[in-house]
Order: sequence, then structure tokens, then C-alpha cells
Amino acid sequence: MTENAGRTGTAGRAARAAGQGSAGELLALVRSGRATTRGALQQVTGLSRATVGQRLDRLFRAGWLREGAAGPVDSPLGGRPSVRLEFDDSHAVVLAADLDTRHARTAVLSLSGELLAEHTGSLLIEDGPDVVLGELGRWFGELLEKAGHRAHEVCGIGLSVPGPVDSDTGRVVQPPMMPGWDGYDIRTRLARSFAEHTGTESVPVLVDNDANLMAYGEQRTAYPDCSAFALIKVSTGIGAGVVVGGTIYRGIDGGAGDIGHIRVPEGADALCKCGSYGCLAAVASGGAVARRLAETGVPAASGSDVRDLLTAGHPGAAALARDAGRLVGDVLATVVTLLNPGVLMIAGDLAGTPFLTGVRELLYQRALPRSTAHLDVVTSRLGERAGLVGAGLLVVEHLYAPERAEERLLAMGV
Repeated sequence: MTENAGRTGTAGRAARAAGQGSAGELLALVRSGRATTRGALQQVTGLSRATVGQRLDRLFRAGWLREGAAGPVDSPLGGRPSVRLEFDDSHAVVLAADLDTRHARTAVLSLSGELLAEHTGSLLIEDGPDVVLGELGRWFGELLEKAGHRAHEVCGIGLSVPGPVDSDTGRVVQPPMMPGWDGYDIRTRLARSFAEHTGTESVPVLVDNDANLMAYGEQRTAYPDCSAFALIKVSTGIGAGVVVGGTIYRGIDGGAGDIGHIRVPEGADALCKCGSYGCLAAVASGGAVARRLAETGVPAASGSDVRDLLTAGHPGAAALARDAGRLVGDVLATVVTLLNPGVLMIAGDLAGTPFLTGVRELLYQRALPRSTAHLDVVTSRLGERAGLVGAGLLVVEHLYAPERAEERLLAMGV
């Protein structure tokens, strides 16, 4: 049997098992809190006590489940208290990286999303994927040592990039701010770089757009009950991430949320990095504000420079940020009317009071009252770590989804 045939066979068996009250499904029930005792699992799945016991035994042998403290006795007739089942988040760790145009953040995270070690450094995305991904592999090796973990404990890597991503292939598609990255095999290169710098086998790599992962991290950690969540990242460029029903909405090929390239009348003469004139990002992004400041003699080259000026209370930066907020708010009126989200989060370098004030002015002026009646317009809870947290969560949700979990258990021989 060939290697591909073997993999196909494993995946096929996993898919069949996942539809029959599999160990992966039981794990999902425990992780979600829907059923956290043996009795509850029997009740929800309809499986027999013996079958539930067999499936749980596989999860215990894999190190994915543990027994917690006993819960209260449910029956009025008394009896033994039910032992609570818990996902054991100590059996592995996740690596995450968040790329920006001029710097990057990397982290080691627990399976529950806790940051165990973190590193931020300069890294120019224009240097190209081979150089950047090679450097990330080196950073990961150093971070694992700092966190006190070994490479074989890593179950996966999540990568956030500032461009549209085809989630099926993990490749960026015509990214305006990532020259040389279009169609590049990011997953393979980053996995190889990690293996080269740690001396271990390659691990699964997942890649997604930065705004998507920021939205996912923020929604999952701070607004888990919000069924329609939108995040707008305004930094060197402008992008949006949308989470609907707890799942990232990407569109058919990863292009959803690219609002920075919506045409606006105010930008008719402004050339965008995508090559077109009139894009929102060309007049209202952190990069656009930086250029306008530079024209007045204020040293600013990027969204992060504008953020520093806003933090220092620079009046010119504040005025331009408010103007940019009004332009973005005008576009967001359409976004809110279309999506009807419960939370609209403003994040990124410009996400301060001046910009937020401008957004609110135009958003509430242009959007229908019904669309904003139950809308919370907020700023980021996780700040600069949102992308890292979202990337880590994406890896965990992928690896421990029922079908994929079943496939991994079969590959482990349990």
C-alpha cells in the first residue's frame, strides 16, 4: 500500500467512525461542556455504557482527557458522585506567529490559549517568504527553550498574515502588502524551517488572514455568545474579520472582509498598493495617515508610527485619525446593515479615541437605526496578542475536531 493510500485509508476510517459516536465526538462534547460525565455522554449520544467506556479509554491513553473533581450527586436517591471529565490541555503546546509588514510576534501557547512565552522582533515581510519563514523557525526553537518545552510537544503551528488566504491550500492570493508571497507554499516552508531548527519532525501548519484570526481570538475569548461578530483592523492597511456562529466567515476563496479595497469618492486620486485608485485603505489606513503626516514634516512611515504619535497626544495625528475614522465609519454603515453584528470591534494601530470617535459619527449617522440598536462598538480586549491567540485557537479547533481527532487517534494506534 502506498503512503497516500494509507493516509486515505486512515482518513476514511476516521470519517466513518466520526459519524458513529466516535471518540472524537465524545471529546468535542467534553470540550464544549455539553457533556462532562460518563452518564451525560451516554444520554447525549445514546451509546451504551460499555461503548462510552471504550471510547473514553482511547482518549485517556492518548493523554487528551483527565478526570477532575467529582460533581454533585444528581439523583435524589443518592449514590456515588459523578466524576467530571476534562480536556487535558497539558499534553501538548501550540506555536503561533503574527506577521505584520515590518515586524512579527511569535508565541508558545497552551491548548487552552494561555501564552507561555512570547517574542517580538523586526522582520520585513518584503524580504520574501523564504527568509521570513526561515527566521520564524529559528524564533520558535528559541521560544520553546524559553518556555521549558520540547519540540516533540508541539502539535501544530498557526500563522497570521496580512493578506487574503485560500484556507484550503494555506497560500496567500494576490496580497498587496506581501510582495513575492503570492501562491507560495507557506505551510511546507514553515514546517521545514521548524524541523531544521529543532531537529524534530514537521508538524501541521495552518495559515489565515490576520483580521480573521484577530476576530476569532477576540470572539472566542471575550464574546463567545455573540453569534455575529465583526472586527475591523486599521493599521498599515485595512481589513475585516467576521465570525458567524463561532466560525470564521472567509467567503469562497478567502476574500471576505477585504474592505480596504472598497472604492470611496474621497480617494479618487489616491493610488493604493493594490494598483487601483480610490481604495479606502489609500486614504484612511495607518499608512495613509502616516503619509499625510510626513507631508507636513512629521516623521511617520507606517501605522505603528501613527500609533506612537497618538499615544503621545500629537494633535495633528489625532485630527487625521478622526478624519480617517469618519471615512471608515461611512463604509462600516453598509457592513453593519449587511451583517447586523452584535459586536463591531475596532482594532489595530489607529484604534484609539480619535479614530473611534470618527467611526461612530458616520456609522450612526448613515446606518439604519434598526441595524445599530443592539450593536456594541468596542475596541480590542486582547490588543496586540489577538492574532496570536486566534492562530493558536485555530490550530486547536482543527486538530481536535471530531473527524481529525479520530484520524489522529488511529495514527497513534489507540
